[in-house]
Amino acid sequence: MNFKYRLAYFLFGLMIGVMFLMFFLGNKKTEFCYLPNCRVLKNIRSKGMTISPEAQKKLDEKWITMDDIKSCTEDGDVDFSRSKEKYKGGTIYIVEGENTKGEPIEVEFVNYENKVLLKDVKKV
Repeated sequence: MNFKYRLAYFLFGLMIGVMFLMFFLGNKKTEFCYLPNCRVLKNIRSKGMTISPEAQKKLDEKWITMDDIKSCTEDGDVDFSRSKEKYKGGTIYIVEGENTKGEPIEVEFVNYENKVLLKDVKKV
């Protein structure tokens, strides 16, 4: 069999295989989350969040909302050089992001085994 016929058979089979995968795996809600930043943010999003009194004061000032906090847990960057400190049985993570006005903010989370504490929010 000629090379061009083998190549045609290969490409035809590859095309059928790709369509098969897209049909069966296309509807799944999966995401690539193997990098450390993504894993920490996904872990924070997956747990129930409680709010500390300091963070509640900042939320009452109306310059930041819970939507800003949630967008930081989706699109923010974890500062690992200042994170990973232990705090009352949990681990502190500092997430840098932006509020809806585009101002840079810093959100401090304490990640416990079954909950997340919103410890503080700061303007940068």
